Amino acid sequence: MEIKNAVAIVTGANRGLGRHFCQQLLERGAAKVYAGARKASSVDLPGVVPVEVDISDPESVSRAAEAAPDVTLLVNNAGVSTHTELVTGDMANIRLEMETAFFGTLGMIRSFAPVISGNGGGAVLNMLSVLSWVHYPKYGAYCAAKAAEWAMTDVVRQELAPSGIDVTAVHVGYMDTDMADYVPASDKVAPTVVARLALDGIEERALEVLADDNSRRTRAALSGDLSQLYPGLPATL
Repeated sequence: MEIKNAVAIVTGANRGLGRHFCQQLLERGAAKVYAGARKASSVDLPGVVPVEVDISDPESVSRAAEAAPDVTLLVNNAGVSTHTELVTGDMANIRLEMETAFFGTLGMIRSFAPVISGNGGGAVLNMLSVLSWVHYPKYGAYCAAKAAEWAMTDVVRQELAPSGIDVTAVHVGYMDTDMADYVPASDKVAPTVVARLALDGIEERALEVLADDNSRRTRAALSGDLSQLYPGLPATL
């Protein structure tokens, strides 16, 4: 779909990658950009329409859909990372990650798909991660939630196609945002680059966008032995 004249809603839009999505959507000529955040007052980007939405709260999501009835593009960007291990970690954190990445994103799609279809079709973009594919203990909850979100993305892409709605998945490693403030700058990609590649992918109707070298290497390794992804383990376990 064309970004120009599109009406978009971006979740997690008050900072980081979400804010860059909103800025670039405006620069590309989007007719309107709804900037979704848990507190609408935290949105300070000129030119957007702040919308209060907590994607882990189904009632909040329903209210957002009612407040943005002209949307043709949904950017599911909101996320959380608690660095919780699966075996010993706090179950509340594990549930929070799943409620956000899987159920929250799915709830946004379920609420906005009829809106987008009713407006003539459009697109959904889901921000995923290289950790959708490769999984480590310190990110156990995040990995599980992102893997579930990846599977969900592949399914809803097929379910929404007859309604004229494209679904693009974006995978990336570390970005230079608050969520990865502990990571050396040399290991991170600029969120401006990720936003640009993601929006290019929407316009190209891409099924998948690999936004950095980390995601490209990992994607290529999926067809090999697991020892390539987890070199500390035996080839067979």
